[in-house]
Amino acid sequence: MKRGESFRRDVRAWLEDSLTGAFAQARGLGGPGREHEAFDVRLAWERHMAAAGWTCLGWPERYGGRGASVEEQVVFHEEYALARAPARVNHIGENLLGPTIIAFGTDEQRHRFLPPIVAVEELWCQGYSEPGAGSDLANVRTRAELDGGRWRIDGQKVWTSLAAQADWCFAVCRTEPGSARHHGLSYLLVPMRQDGVEVRPIVQMTGTSEFSEVFFDGAVTDAANIVGAPGDGWRIAMATLGFERGVATLGQQVGFRAELEAVIALARRTGAADDPLLRDRLVRSWIGLEVMRLNAVRTMAGVAAGAPGPESSISKLVWGTWHRELGELAMDVLGVAGMIADGRPYDLSDVQRLYLFSRADTIYAGTNEIQRDVIAERVLGLPREAR
Repeated sequence: MKRGESFRRDVRAWLEDSLTGAFAQARGLGGPGREHEAFDVRLAWERHMAAAGWTCLGWPERYGGRGASVEEQVVFHEEYALARAPARVNHIGENLLGPTIIAFGTDEQRHRFLPPIVAVEELWCQGYSEPGAGSDLANVRTRAELDGGRWRIDGQKVWTSLAAQADWCFAVCRTEPGSARHHGLSYLLVPMRQDGVEVRPIVQMTGTSEFSEVFFDGAVTDAANIVGAPGDGWRIAMATLGFERGVATLGQQVGFRAELEAVIALARRTGAADDPLLRDRLVRSWIGLEVMRLNAVRTMAGVAAGAPGPESSISKLVWGTWHRELGELAMDVLGVAGMIADGRPYDLSDVQRLYLFSRADTIYAGTNEIQRDVIAERVLGLPREAR
């Protein structure tokens, strides 16, 4: 039997054996717009995965991973989706921060931060966007000053996913006074549970609060908790985005596939699948998801070779647009029933929540307009747009 087939069989068997008892109730829970669902159970599930060696698959074995090949990682995510296993709670640490530290961190940082990510003992959030630096990250104003043996941080981040649950934040801060744009930035690792950090959840129109504002008011972190050299934060931050838009998207697509399958099932129940126009859109949505998967595999091959390639630049633009269109399609499949809440005062169905939440997909983590500019200017080398 080929290695990939044997690995698939092992993954499938483990998921079937493990998604029982209390974990059986977690099937299909979590994901975009639904991070509030059974968070404690999903955390326990992921620690169960860690104990069995199913976290951080692609990491080198010396850092606690399995050294899984690109093919094996694809197999795992496919089987995970088929089993309707719950959405992951540790994906920011496992897929973004971990690979960044492996690539750019010191041996001391790898020893300190990687094992708790593998074991799901410490959760992470991403401190990039600010009120004046959302899609244009180079406008970061959060300041960090080296004071003795610690960095002292003042400023604000916004749209920070899972900040209320996170133990640590990797934050891009301006460490060189008078610097501008992408110069003078540093990549700091900041503990969240301290007096100088305030987290204010943002209530979205779905009624949930996946995102938060984070205020740093004299927050501190050790001088050693900087990835790369001072002033080198832009390069490190861009590398993290490369990991986010490559390997991490396979995990994200677990939730996307479950949502698409639910919309297809709804179309069959309502008779919308008999409408040729809606049927065409359902097929196009399925094709789009396959394109995303193949692009993620291509990006992962680049990561395995040393660094994400330029193909990673298109993934946010592609998945943001695809998911927003899936929300619109889901509402069209539901029809006029989509205009009525499930209950009072504001109980939403899964389709309604998908539609409302996905309106933000083409805005956060880089708007479509900014993504197109970045691809044109930084990837394709086209002339800069007049500003």
